[in-house]
Amino acid sequence: MPLVPEAVERLVAEFGRLPGVGPKTAQRLAFYCLRAPAEASARLGAALESLHAAVHPCARCFFIADGELCAICSDVRRDATQICVVEEPLDVLAVERSGEFRGIYHVLGGALSPMDGIGPDELRVVELERRVAGGDVREVVIATDPDVEGEATAFYLGERLAALGVIVSRLAHGLPAGADLEYADELTLARAFAGRRAL
Repeated sequence: MPLVPEAVERLVAEFGRLPGVGPKTAQRLAFYCLRAPAEASARLGAALESLHAAVHPCARCFFIADGELCAICSDVRRDATQICVVEEPLDVLAVERSGEFRGIYHVLGGALSPMDGIGPDELRVVELERRVAGGDVREVVIATDPDVEGEATAFYLGERLAALGVIVSRLAHGLPAGADLEYADELTLARAFAGRRAL
């Protein structure tokens, strides 16, 4: 006979599938839910159920939105002549925390990684080119992660976008090599934006 009821084991297994959650943390979360009032678990379940129905990619930049456009694309105070290209939606939040960028974004949905079968067709490169070709954009800031895949993606985008007659820049180093943008602190990101360089 198992030591822990099957319902608890299933919850531990589901928490364990979350990024950054190891077996011990998954157990702690499951036992927290077990101790919490039933209403708290019901609220958590309802929030998870409504997540995919209420939130989807922005029709313009592919950040997260609950309407057609995200809060950034809907903000007329943003500088539409600058697009910051990032790999994932979490990277938008990291850049926003720096307070240094007042333009708009484009979320690629990953980085080039031939070993993982991710080529240009698996990313939102065509959509980016379409936005840049629209004529309003003067500068594209490439803010992909400073790892091998991010650098390859930046180089590829730099070559493709240069033909469209816009300034293409890359965040300055100051972000540690091999690190993810979402984990960078505000000061490091602010300095990286301030010292960005042309590709």
